[in-house]
Amino acid sequence: MLDAPEESLAQETEWQPREPAPAGMLHRARVAEDEGGGYAADGDLESVYKPRRESMSYRLRFGMPGTTAGKIVAGAGAFVVLGAITAAILGVRSMLLHDDRFVVATSSEIQIAGNEHLTRAQILSVFGSDLERNIFKVPLTERRADLERLPWVAHATVMRLLPNRIRVAVTERVPVAFVRQGTQIGLVDAEGVLLDMPEQSAGDPHYSFPVLTGLSAGDPLSTRAARMEVYRKFMLDLDIEGVKNSQLLSEVDVSNPEDVKALIPSGSTDILVHFGDEDFLTRYKLFEQNLPVWKAQYPKLASVDTRYEHQMVLEMTPGTAVPVTGSSESASQPDSKLAGQPVSDSAAIAPSDTAKSAAAAGKTDAKAKPAVVKAAGKPDSSKQKTAAALAAARKSPGLNAQSGAVSQPASGAKQ
Repeated sequence: MLDAPEESLAQETEWQPREPAPAGMLHRARVAEDEGGGYAADGDLESVYKPRRESMSYRLRFGMPGTTAGKIVAGAGAFVVLGAITAAILGVRSMLLHDDRFVVATSSEIQIAGNEHLTRAQILSVFGSDLERNIFKVPLTERRADLERLPWVAHATVMRLLPNRIRVAVTERVPVAFVRQGTQIGLVDAEGVLLDMPEQSAGDPHYSFPVLTGLSAGDPLSTRAARMEVYRKFMLDLDIEGVKNSQLLSEVDVSNPEDVKALIPSGSTDILVHFGDEDFLTRYKLFEQNLPVWKAQYPKLASVDTRYEHQMVLEMTPGTAVPVTGSSESASQPDSKLAGQPVSDSAAIAPSDTAKSAAAAGKTDAKAKPAVVKAAGKPDSSKQKTAAALAAARKSPGLNAQSGAVSQPASGAKQ
């Protein structure tokens, strides 16, 4: 019988950690084996390593030649190459500047886009000296500046289209109001630039804005721009609720930025309204609310001043006194539509003697001086002179037949 082998456990061996083999060790070991018939020891690997010839790589090296003759040849070659490149560039340039294919022969070679008010002839006048000129000799930057000097042009671009075309694109200014300059009517944009009235604009429905006064060509552009900002704010405030109240104005005066004035048509006449410099929509609503009553009571109403707080100052047509019917006592009673409203002290511009006699007779004198109707309230600081005149006659309550004035608060104003 065979005895069963004894079970025994292998002895634990302490393995020493080895460092990673250096790069190329396997190759060096194989070289040593081929030459000596066995593996080389670790210490001899470096001495037996021989690189294989077929694995060698070749590198090209460039640099200046070491000899004087080589340097001369290299310099001459570089000079020839640069000369050839320069000659090619000059040849191409000469061809572009003298070839007839690149000449702007006629004005038909100039394309224009974006002009609505400016005519083609007005724009072509800027390029008059460029006809029959090479397209590369046209100074585009200078031509763009010339175009933007035209009042109607806000911005312009000019570009070349090879071989011989020029493309012009202009952005025109947008007029926002008519402007009155003496007896002439022109247009003005939001920046205060004055524009000529185009011939084809007569009856244009796009021009539905009022006539603006208070601007002059002699004013600096900065001054006109500031007044146009006041005009813009005024028009925007009137239309802020979506109702186009601004379309009811026939004329706006911005000569005094602290007192914007507007002519508002009423029947066959226009009424001048002082709006001040704020609360334009609120003051317009008060004017619109009270106008029917004022027109019925004062047919010759010419002006309304809304700059006072909680009051309206009315002025009649020059040479007209406030209508008087019956005695001063009956005339001093407010209109039936204004019944129950308080009547305050009044001030007036004294009429002429003729007006006094006509007033005493209960008639309206067309030669009387303007009459001012004032309701009770506190005037603002900008009306000191008018306030002094109003205070001078506050001793006479109600209607004064001798002065031709009456005072009452405006309906709708807070008391």
